[in-house]
Amino acid sequence: MIFLNACSVNRFGAGSWQSVGVPQVVWWATTAGIAALLLFDYLAHVRRAHVPTLREAALWSTLYVGIAVLFGLGVLVFGGADTGAEYFAGWVTEKALSVDNLFVFLVVMSSFRVPRANQQKVLLFGITFSLVARTGFILLGAALIDLFAWVFYVFGLILLLTAGNLAKPASEENHDADNVVIRAARRLVRTTDTYDGDRLFTVRDGVRTMTPMLLVMVAIGGTDLLFALDSIPALFGLTQDVYVVFTATAFSLLGLRQLYFLLDGLLNRLVYLTYGLAAILAFIGVKLILHALHENNLPFVNDGDPVDVVEIGTGLSLAVIFGVLVVTVAASLTSRWGRAQNVICAARRHAREYLHVDNDPVHREEIYAKLHAEEAVLGGLPEKYRARIRAQEELMSLLDQAHARRAEPAVTPKSGGRTLL
Repeated sequence: MIFLNACSVNRFGAGSWQSVGVPQVVWWATTAGIAALLLFDYLAHVRRAHVPTLREAALWSTLYVGIAVLFGLGVLVFGGADTGAEYFAGWVTEKALSVDNLFVFLVVMSSFRVPRANQQKVLLFGITFSLVARTGFILLGAALIDLFAWVFYVFGLILLLTAGNLAKPASEENHDADNVVIRAARRLVRTTDTYDGDRLFTVRDGVRTMTPMLLVMVAIGGTDLLFALDSIPALFGLTQDVYVVFTATAFSLLGLRQLYFLLDGLLNRLVYLTYGLAAILAFIGVKLILHALHENNLPFVNDGDPVDVVEIGTGLSLAVIFGVLVVTVAASLTSRWGRAQNVICAARRHAREYLHVDNDPVHREEIYAKLHAEEAVLGGLPEKYRARIRAQEELMSLLDQAHARRAEPAVTPKSGGRTLL
């Protein structure tokens, strides 16, 4: 905490520190408040496994957003206009990046076939792990900035590379669950094949064994470490006030669990969000490099002297971030391909359900009817969209498997095949 308080007075990187006067008691109070909100989530929401209703998700999402906004207004009043703008710019950026991360969480939980009622606990664990891990990254980043002004060049390059990767044409691999963390977890963590409620351990044949729930939590937590590699540099590109970076990160993560269920029907419609995030990260990357040039002490750049360049102000940063997000979200929600993405997601989910439901023929028939209706919708799309769907090998394989199982002699009555896409 002493280190946190010491870092909190440093705003603009090596060589130009300014005090924002965040007392240690404020750090303690803020940390305690955030911990209390997390503890409340554990005690009030995930002790009993259930699927939140739309009303419940909307209510709690609104509450957490309200808390974050009220905190920002407090920063604005007590810290000044610049610090307040930095907080809101950081919070909005982190919130947008967190929404993009929900795509991967969705794929991970779908890959591990986590029962929907148990997904809340997985998400809350991921959020808690993320907050602890990102706090460590924030402290590391602050220490590096304190020691080396050239770190801004590194952060800027990371963001530009991340933006370039996000701007690549979208495909089903863009939000893939098969990353190095999950592959390692699958090899190292041995579990049962089935879940036992939301328990991490169960007893099978008299032996205490881990359930897949633990593996999913490891996968979610480890994957989030990869997300921090772009989100933390992005925040330091907007402000070097560690208190603002920490609180913007914390309040963007709080309520993410509820947001997941609230946006469940919209996540796949945000088809242009990734491009918007690429533009934002590229903008912040340029901002960081300009700041690095302004603070330059590298001997091979301008003979080690600062470069007289224009720096991007916080007000402009906030305007660009808001503007890009509004445009990309609006374009996504009005896009025909965005609407089609919802149907694609539902077809994928129902194909998986059909393949794994064995003991309830009536329920299987209901699932198949939904799948068949969704395929009919997809079959009515323009050819350019159907071609993109056919290119999704994992989806097409699931549909083929579902229809092959449907065609088995023991399954009656038969009706329809896969709609030609």
